[in-house]
Parts: sequence; C-alpha cells; structure tokens
Amino acid sequence: MPPLLALPFPAIDPVAVAIGPIPIKWYALSYIAGLVGGWFYARRLVAADRFWGVVRRPSLNDIDDLIVWVALGVVLGGRIGYVLFYNLPLYLDDPLEILAIRNGGMSFHGGFLGAVLAMVLFARSRKLSPYTLLDLAAVVVPIGLFFGRIANFVNGELWGRIAPDFAYAVVFPSGGPLARHPSQLYEAATEGALLFVVMAIAVRAFGFRKPGLLGGLFVLGYALARTFCEFFREPDRQLGYLFGTGDWRYGGITMGMLLCVPMALIGIAYIVLAARGVTQPRPEQAETVRADAA
Repeated sequence: MPPLLALPFPAIDPVAVAIGPIPIKWYALSYIAGLVGGWFYARRLVAADRFWGVVRRPSLNDIDDLIVWVALGVVLGGRIGYVLFYNLPLYLDDPLEILAIRNGGMSFHGGFLGAVLAMVLFARSRKLSPYTLLDLAAVVVPIGLFFGRIANFVNGELWGRIAPDFAYAVVFPSGGPLARHPSQLYEAATEGALLFVVMAIAVRAFGFRKPGLLGGLFVLGYALARTFCEFFREPDRQLGYLFGTGDWRYGGITMGMLLCVPMALIGIAYIVLAARGVTQPRPEQAETVRADAA
C-alpha cells in the first residue's frame, strides 16, 4: 500500500501545443529552452571583460555558431551513447531502430561526449583553446539539465525507485501501482539548479583565467550529483543493477554510477592541472590577446 501522503501523478499532457498535425512536446521545448538559455548566458559571459584576463575569449559570432555545433553533438552523442551503453543488443537485432528517436532513448554521458567533441573541433576551426570553450559550456549546461529533467517528470519517465516510507512519493502511470521517488525532480534540483549556482559562484570567483578549472569543477560536480540521484532512480529495465540490489545499504550499482567514475576522475585531473597553471596560455598567446584588446 502506498504511503498516506503519496501524490498522484499530475495530469500533464506531454504535448505542449499542436500546430495542425505536428505535435510539439515539452521534451523538445526543454532542449530548446536549454540551448537558448545557454546561448544567452554564454553571450553575457563573453561580453564581461572582468572574467577573462589574458585568456583569449570567443567572439559573440563564435557563440552564435557554436550553439549549432553543440546541438548536433548533444543529439548525436546522446543517441549513440544510449545505443552503446544502455541497449546495444536491441539495436544490433534491429539497426533501423537507432533512427527511431521518437521512441525515446538518450544518454547524458553520450551527449556530454558528443558536445565535448563538437567543441574541440570548433575550437580547432576557430583557433581557440578547447579548455576555454569547455569552461564556458560548464557554466551554462546546468540550464539545459534543469529543463531536461523537468521534462522527464512531465513525460512520467525515468522515475525513481519504490519508496514505501516516503510521504511525498509519486504514483507514476507507467511505474505500477506503488509510489516512487520523483527522482527526475531530484536531478533537476541537484544537476540543474544546485550545479548552476555552484558554477555561477565559481565563475565570479575565478573567471575564465585558469583554463580547465571550471570545466573540471562541472564534470566533478555532475558526477557527484548524478551518483547521489542514482540511489533514488530506478535503473533502466534492460540493465537493472550491475552489482548488488536496489537497497542502497547493500549495494545497487547502476550504469549511471559506473559512467560517473571516469567523469569524476577527469574532473579532478582538470582541476589539478588548471590549479598548477599547466593549461595557461603560452606567453605569445597572451601577448596576442593584449594586442587585440588594445
């Protein structure tokens, strides 16, 4: 029996608006909100002289072009990551299903790698430091994470583990009759809102003067937040728990947790390298920046 104060799932239509026969879903709007919000915030950061010092910054036109590259990297990487990490046997049996994005299936870790690759390629094409672009993305990405997890909740997907003793658990339509943790909202609060505040404080404290520092801080912060939320999130059905059971006291290691381990290590490495000055621009690059500013 669900707890007395268990909440019924709110009746929210996943389709925000329909233009004739074309439905526009909240999930699609969340991607748009994340990209537009990130683009707007990135332009403001690039225009703020106090954050940059001798580090060469991208131009406003670069930001306008970069958003297209990142959008493609997120979508392609997210889909490929889901295929490889979460449901490879299904797609090996039916390769055309890979193209059926309408049926769902996106991986943040895959989208993250796709976005990183897109930024590295873009940096090379514009002769910018990839560290700088990664730092800039690190500050704005939590916006997209927040809206994306809210959209997951609206869709009633990626729900949490059964929570018989939690007063404010939610009975999801596709989650059976038992109340579950609204883990999508936990992720929106930690990976989105909390990480956004942390990164906003960090950029005001350090600026972009230590390339790689903000990027490392974000990667480490996301890995910790996602690992925490995985204790409440139901793992993908086709994978289940890689080790242990669903009771966090006795294990319950999920694919999401496993993928966060290299992220945390990479984040720590970038923070250390940035703190030691390894990623600082070379003297001739700094002189070029000063000349451009003059």
